[in-house]
Amino acid sequence: MATNFKSIPIIDISPLLAKWDDPNMAGDQGVGEVVQQLDQACREAGFFYVKGHGIPDSIIKEVRNLTHKFFSLPYEEKLKIKISPAAGYRGYQRIGENITKGTPDMHEAIDCYREVEPGMFGDLSKPLEGPNQWPINPPNLKQLMEEYTSICTDLSRKIMRGIALALGAAADAFEGLLTLVNQDDDITALQVRNKSGEWISAPPIPGTFVCNIGDMLKILSNGLYGSTLHRVINSSPKYRVCVAYFYETNFDAAIEPLDICVKRTGGTKKFERAVYGEHLVSKVQTNFVKEDELNS
Repeated sequence: MATNFKSIPIIDISPLLAKWDDPNMAGDQGVGEVVQQLDQACREAGFFYVKGHGIPDSIIKEVRNLTHKFFSLPYEEKLKIKISPAAGYRGYQRIGENITKGTPDMHEAIDCYREVEPGMFGDLSKPLEGPNQWPINPPNLKQLMEEYTSICTDLSRKIMRGIALALGAAADAFEGLLTLVNQDDDITALQVRNKSGEWISAPPIPGTFVCNIGDMLKILSNGLYGSTLHRVINSSPKYRVCVAYFYETNFDAAIEPLDICVKRTGGTKKFERAVYGEHLVSKVQTNFVKEDELNS
């Protein structure tokens, strides 16, 4: 549950990364300090920065640079990988095509997901079946993004071990449920709302990722941790790029409050069991303006 935080905390996770695969990591003093900071950040803000993550700045910047190159292409070129239900809701998302609370968003994007083979999860995954759509230009975007995804997956897995410890569970109790935000260094646009309704800026800090937790971790923690409302307002005349990586649980995973979190919150489950794939499919099928509405 968000509090009246006034800034987003910055956490040096290097001690956690140094011990992430140590079976005795929970007893390490440095890890313990990181775990305490993660716990406080997840309780109070639902957002935090991480530094000391070990990902080269050159890769982080190149990901943004190539993303800028794609979005600077002519509109017709970007439409070659247009998102659609037939494409498994993957590909280029036009300005105004995504909807938040019934209102079209003024951004464009490329949406990618873990690729789903036909029948992999039965009827549940059918709407998202298929490969990701990648543009011809820039020619190395696919290779770079797949490398970047692998790096972010590894980093997120290690951060989640710290969050599991923060909840009082084993380090490997669960995975998924985290977002890493790589935003342009020179434009402040991301804002997070605190309990009083104030919008707190999350300015870009070189060498860091902004992290936020979502609905599935809210369920797992039985409300100890909550997803926090956020928005993006770019008041700059410059085009802003943000590359968000979502570290999510398995498609068919059933998410329900952990026993230890139920005990810590009074002994009663506050949330029903949720299947992650159902949650994701529901979101993608209701997040977009219909073709005829967008073109009218």
